[in-house]
Amino acid sequence: MLLSTRILWELPPNQQYLQAPMQSLPVNGFDMPYLDVGEGPPLVCVHGSLCDFRIWSAVLGPLTAKHRIIAVSLRHFFPARWDGLSDTYSIAQHVDDVIAFIEALDTKPVDLMGHSRGGHIALRVAQRRPDLLRRLILAEPGGELDGTLDPDYQPGPSPLAARIAASAEVIARGDVDGGLQIFIDALEGPGAWKRLPAVPKQLLRDNATTLIGQMRDKRPPFSKADAEAIRTPTLFIGGANTKGMLPKVLHALAANVKGSRTEMIPGTTHPMFEQAPQKYCEIVLEFLAA
Repeated sequence: MLLSTRILWELPPNQQYLQAPMQSLPVNGFDMPYLDVGEGPPLVCVHGSLCDFRIWSAVLGPLTAKHRIIAVSLRHFFPARWDGLSDTYSIAQHVDDVIAFIEALDTKPVDLMGHSRGGHIALRVAQRRPDLLRRLILAEPGGELDGTLDPDYQPGPSPLAARIAASAEVIARGDVDGGLQIFIDALEGPGAWKRLPAVPKQLLRDNATTLIGQMRDKRPPFSKADAEAIRTPTLFIGGANTKGMLPKVLHALAANVKGSRTEMIPGTTHPMFEQAPQKYCEIVLEFLAA
């Protein structure tokens, strides 16, 4: 189903603005919105927490020179307006939705790229349906490690889960900016929320209530068996300056995904494709062309 909405995509300063029609495909009782631009082998992009398909705007120009980019917005994310109250927000639901979306596309197999929570979803898709995929790109996949991958594993809520819960509780009380400040400052350092420009702040506000759902997500931790099950050629990308659990998860998974490749981008953190879009695209395009 083609929607009439048109989205304005803000690209890096050396490129012009690109307008593209927002489309949708019915999957599992939900019309999944997506952007479809460029020509060539299809690359499906899955965003992370608090984001939506607009987050890929910085890399659309270079990637569409060689690929058809299909960037989705997951269930309950922008352009949806969600109150955070239903129980249909989960990793399992989003994995089911992405699988159904790829099955419904006019072409497959596809290359699949996920960032953060979207990387977690992409890895689970590769576990279940490798037949749908040609190559897999995981940009700092989000999640925790179980005892088979982390000798320091302790049962119970992780620091990341505690951060999400604290942010979600403030957002649920109606203080959206206050809750987002807790989350972003914990991820990128004190003062990070205040330093953000207006456009990315609004994108985060548009998706703020999804943190309420994520608080109840019950996301399964990664295991060694999960990593060893991946047979799709896989690229891991990280920000060389990212702190906390994300680099640990990336390297633990990469060490156990057979034949995988890892690239760390100097001078960047978790949103590495926004901070160094040209380098990010060079790495991705080289991998996809191999």
